[in-house]
Amino acid sequence: MRVLYIGGTGEISFDCIHESVRLGHEVTVFNRGHHNAGLPASCRFITGAVEDDAAVSRLAGEHFDVVCQFRLFTPEQIRRDLRLFTGCCGQYVFISSASAYSKPVRHLPITEDTPVGNRYWAYSQAKAEMEALLHAQDRLSFTIVRPSHTYRTRMPTPLGGNIEVSRLLRGKPVLVHGDGESLWTVTHAEDFARPFARLLGNPRALGEAFHITSDGTWAWNEIFEAIAAALGLGRCPMVHVASDTLVRYNPDWTGPLLGDKAPSVRFDNRKVKSVAGDFDCPIDPWRGMRMVAERYPPSAADFDPALDTLIDRIVAEQAGPGS
Repeated sequence: MRVLYIGGTGEISFDCIHESVRLGHEVTVFNRGHHNAGLPASCRFITGAVEDDAAVSRLAGEHFDVVCQFRLFTPEQIRRDLRLFTGCCGQYVFISSASAYSKPVRHLPITEDTPVGNRYWAYSQAKAEMEALLHAQDRLSFTIVRPSHTYRTRMPTPLGGNIEVSRLLRGKPVLVHGDGESLWTVTHAEDFARPFARLLGNPRALGEAFHITSDGTWAWNEIFEAIAAALGLGRCPMVHVASDTLVRYNPDWTGPLLGDKAPSVRFDNRKVKSVAGDFDCPIDPWRGMRMVAERYPPSAADFDPALDTLIDRIVAEQAGPGS
């Protein structure tokens, strides 16, 4: 098939492109062209910005079999894609987010029938609205994919960015929400890519939404221990602070914590397995963190000084005898 990836160098799409090429598809990649090193040489590369309506319109005129859209974050953007790609592709794949599910989660495991609607995070609310716009029309055949904390170049942490990894490398303690025993799912992009690529061109995927995650769950304490081990550290100094307290210190953490990573999660992947075929995710956090450390070595200098100072303050004010 002729497959277009809009994006292609992020945490998720990079390995999906490799898997699509392995399956024999003719892959075109559209992005700004800044980080394409390592993508298959057989790919066709088109340089441009997803915000450039004229450039995206030219892509739509090529009539791809599948369009994989990794770079949409607002309802206005997907309305644009609906106008341009309707009648111009056989399957439009929209990358949403598992954070679009209602939080806190009241019933586990999470299935695709779990209600969508995250009251804490504007990012997730926008993804849910974009999904609704796809479901409300019947002219463009689509598939919705909801990843959950999928990683490739950066170790997955609750506060995002590289601040916790940087602190560990500098000998500083990290913040862990709650008691660190809430369960979380992390999925390496190589594991995600295999079922994802098998949804492309699959008629049973049309009009459907799927999450793709590892079946495993790990406590956040375990995930941090895996990070410390990958960094070659003997221990992982952690300070546990209630999520509500962390949000009072920094309201920007409301979405990533209360709207995503604070509640325990476990995903039921039977729906995607019934369409893409059975799969497992053999890359657990200990192996995955080592892969990141070896391929994309983190830097102690990669941090926001203001955020680091805030975390120092929280640690000083909240660290107790059991920390």
